[in-house]
Amino acid sequence: MKPVLLINPNGSAAATQAMVGIARRHIAGVEGWTNPDGPPMITDAVALAEAAAQVGAAILPEARGVIVSAFGDPGAEALADRLDVPVVGIGAAAARAACVGERFAVATTTPDLEVPVDALMRAHAQGAAYLGCFLSQGDPLALLGDPAALDAALIGAVRRAAEAGADHVIIGGGPLAEAADRIADQVPVTLVQPLPEACRALLAAMDGALSRSHP
Repeated sequence: MKPVLLINPNGSAAATQAMVGIARRHIAGVEGWTNPDGPPMITDAVALAEAAAQVGAAILPEARGVIVSAFGDPGAEALADRLDVPVVGIGAAAARAACVGERFAVATTTPDLEVPVDALMRAHAQGAAYLGCFLSQGDPLALLGDPAALDAALIGAVRRAAEAGADHVIIGGGPLAEAADRIADQVPVTLVQPLPEACRALLAAMDGALSRSHP
């Protein structure tokens, strides 16, 4: 059986391995692909656009489904247009899961991605109230290298989102998946974790595609 391919649009092989490990809890046979031209972390709209172009044009191994595992979903639309298998971006999947509550928000470490993240969330809000991005304090790359500081920064952002009225808070960032696991029981609202939600969405999409091919 062909694997499910987890695409990491940034250039960190370590982040790819961590995300593959989380995805394998939900889907057997996940393999990772790291963008060879990507930055260590996508932290602004320019890098997001560059990653979208790189991922969208990439020559990829064959797969039965694809997860684009960066929160802005760079390249997901282009891949969906040219591949004949389901493609799910973790940002869109998280928004669709979070909007089951009346109000939802994003907690993230990348302030320079606020505009494209807000646009992505609103595009998939399905009528729910999106309250915006609640941003951590500190350099995103430095936080990523310091798990204790990262957890504290995200907990602060989630608590501010809760005080603003959010019922569900998305931890916005593919490389933040492990941090989301660590802080889930330390915050007063339900956390939505993008990568597990994308796994669930992809399983449903692959099941649907199989059903259509075998009526």
